[in-house]
Amino acid sequence: MGNLDGKVAVITGGARGQGRAHAVALAVAGADIVVCDIAEKVASVPYSMSSESDLAETAKLVEETGRRCVPLQADVRSQMEMNAVAKRAIDDFGHIDILIANAGIASNSAIAEMADEMWQDMIDINLTGVFHSFRAVVPHMIERQWGRVVATSSIVARMGVRNAGHYAAAKWGVIGLVKSLSLEVVEYGITVNAVLPGGVDTDMIQNPAMYRMMLPDMENPTKEDVMAMFAAGPPNADLISPAEVADAVLLLVSEQGRHFNGEALTISGGLSANTV
Repeated sequence: MGNLDGKVAVITGGARGQGRAHAVALAVAGADIVVCDIAEKVASVPYSMSSESDLAETAKLVEETGRRCVPLQADVRSQMEMNAVAKRAIDDFGHIDILIANAGIASNSAIAEMADEMWQDMIDINLTGVFHSFRAVVPHMIERQWGRVVATSSIVARMGVRNAGHYAAAKWGVIGLVKSLSLEVVEYGITVNAVLPGGVDTDMIQNPAMYRMMLPDMENPTKEDVMAMFAAGPPNADLISPAEVADAVLLLVSEQGRHFNGEALTISGGLSANTV
């Protein structure tokens, strides 16, 4: 018996990476899962995006835990598509208890040189996508007088970063949305929190474009070069596994996490020591 028995979770950006880890962790704890992902290319993103087969693999991994999973292809940039995801969850399971607004992208450019498309894709997915996810699910939670909402931000929101100011800005905006929504829904028994990881070992960071950003003085840095850079740093400053972030999310959505509300929970291997 898990501590989420009888609960239903909607997870965006769940085809792989952190979203997949959240789906599996919540399923192991007893929740049924509705997982969605765009599962197609976004032009300004410099790495391979998830696919329909990735989405199917997440569903398979969830079902191997003994829980049900409904995988859906949906774009968080569309309020209509997110409303359809929420409706499908309610139609199939009767209710939604948990929302993990996790969908996100990364890309790199100096602000002075950034293309309008790169800026807009980032804001539309990493910030407006969270807003669309909230708006699709939260009215249902208000009706039911209970809910747990977690959004994926980043430690970068509190630090700033060279060549990814649009990412930092979007993730800072997620914190503002989370804190504001937490005040609006606290009276309905709903908690709203953000997780702020440092570098997580997913495809978003394991790609040549990110390697070049992290090691700009090296001509063609490889994964091995980047991992050696982390290994040479202080203990516990290496890349975070998606499962570690999922453990934190599991706390926030469980009964044991009921006193977390409006929080921005950092998981950064010490990076947060340099932030306010």
